[in-house]
Amino acid sequence: MAKQDGILKIEGTLESLTFYKSTDGYRVRKKGGVSRNRILHDPAFIRTRENVSEFGECATAGKLFRQAAGSLISRAKDGKLTSRLTSVLSKVKNNDLVSPRGQRSVAKGLETAQGKSLLKGFDFNGKATMDSVLRSDKALDTATGAISFSGFKASEHLSSPSGATHYSMQAAVLQIDLAGKTYGLSASEIQNAALAPEAANFSLEPPGLPEGNGVLLYLLLIEFFQEVNGVQYPLKNGSHNVLHVLETA
Repeated sequence: MAKQDGILKIEGTLESLTFYKSTDGYRVRKKGGVSRNRILHDPAFIRTRENVSEFGECATAGKLFRQAAGSLISRAKDGKLTSRLTSVLSKVKNNDLVSPRGQRSVAKGLETAQGKSLLKGFDFNGKATMDSVLRSDKALDTATGAISFSGFKASEHLSSPSGATHYSMQAAVLQIDLAGKTYGLSASEIQNAALAPEAANFSLEPPGLPEGNGVLLYLLLIEFFQEVNGVQYPLKNGSHNVLHVLETA
């Protein structure tokens, strides 16, 4: 894969070259490769078929994750979320130690402690990670999903974007059963306050843990706003907002 340079940017196919635009800029690659029919039936490509099958499984699992947390993700995501999440879920799938190659699943991978741990620390918005935005201690109670802050100083403990006057936080617990294709979400009330230097103590507690099988993800959402004439407006379509997986169970 090569990068297009120069003033004129091309999209389309020219002889053996394909020109296209990606999120990383304009690219060019050589056209060709093995036919689809050969990949599907030639014994020499059995490993390829296995990899394609498992990639499809990871992509499907990623779609269910995005649907399950859609109301939160819409407020804190980046343009590469789909590919980043699929990549992590592929590593989770590798922890399925009971299924044959080509049939390993994310669901079975999440039945292991190692598989669950791979989702811990995941940021749905790669451009605004938890570590880059929040500089404060917090306590998570996995029995209730509550996240508590003590002596929190918003102007000091949050790395806020230029123009922000207010912030909000929300705790949530996501339950997702990939095998059964079901999910549930329980979210706390939103804590909204000015980016002020005064210390505050507060707790974000969902009304209860969602019921069901599968894995639990404990999430924290941080958003930023600018107040104008008493109305708070989101900043830059949420590009500075954080949605982070604190813990899994």
